[in-house]
Amino acid sequence: MLFLQYSIAQKYSAVDNIVLKYPKNFSTTEELAKRIDKDFNSDYDKARAIYSWMAFNIKYDFNAFLNPPGTQSFSYRNEAEKQRKIQELNDNMLQKAFKSQKAVCEGFTLLYQHLAALVGIKSEIIRGDSKIRLADIGRKSTSSNHAWNTVLIDGKWRLVDVTWGQGYYDSTKGRMVKDFEPAYFDTEPDYFFAKHFPDSGSYLGHKLSKEDFLNGPLIYNKTIAGDNKIIAPESGIVEVNKGDKITFQIKNISKSSPFYYLNKRNQAVRITNGKERKGGLEFQVTFDNSIGDYITFFLDTNSIASFKVVSK
Repeated sequence: MLFLQYSIAQKYSAVDNIVLKYPKNFSTTEELAKRIDKDFNSDYDKARAIYSWMAFNIKYDFNAFLNPPGTQSFSYRNEAEKQRKIQELNDNMLQKAFKSQKAVCEGFTLLYQHLAALVGIKSEIIRGDSKIRLADIGRKSTSSNHAWNTVLIDGKWRLVDVTWGQGYYDSTKGRMVKDFEPAYFDTEPDYFFAKHFPDSGSYLGHKLSKEDFLNGPLIYNKTIAGDNKIIAPESGIVEVNKGDKITFQIKNISKSSPFYYLNKRNQAVRITNGKERKGGLEFQVTFDNSIGDYITFFLDTNSIASFKVVSK
């Protein structure tokens, strides 16, 4: 119980605790931006305050995701008129997100960019692929199904996904769950790009590996929050013969940690052969008939990493 209270206390930063006292509704985006400008001095804190307020108050519109509105078409005579009309559509979308307090990722990113601009911070919208399900491990290609922001703070571009900051989809209940997640504000790039792949295929001029994204293990919110980097194996696809022992190594896990995987019968199998080395736990798993098509490792009750199991 003490651990639970401690972890909840750690969830909110000093900025978040101030924003938690804000009204749920502001009459205009300018009014919210003015409040943030008044309460915070640094660009970093202002960018975090925008993230927090949106994550606390705007819900993911799962109905709109399931039944997307048709693409709005319009005519234009020149490039300037085209850009003006696109801007009008975007302004309508972000204001609708702000007033209805519901949005899909497009609305979240547009509103974040707009609020950032109001407090004098530059933000860009990036579109790309997301990796969130077991079936995403070893996918053959990427698709453009998600959007997030980059934000320029103190001369450095930071990665922000406020859509994922507000909660997650619970497949067992078939609905979205509101659950503030700070891990997607200023996420470390290696973790961010394990779950996001931009349409451009690059970030800040550096080419990203599509193969690493598609074939890497699936990581989770708690992997990022706990800095549980997967050191070995590098691939998320584990090719085995029956009886093979595969070595895994995960950062920031100790021998005494409650660390386990679930077998095909959903029974927890505790990892007991671990050795602590290089700031993490190295251990082996014997792949027999008790392990299914995927293996997911848990720390306490939190998923840390999933791998796809393929017979050689």
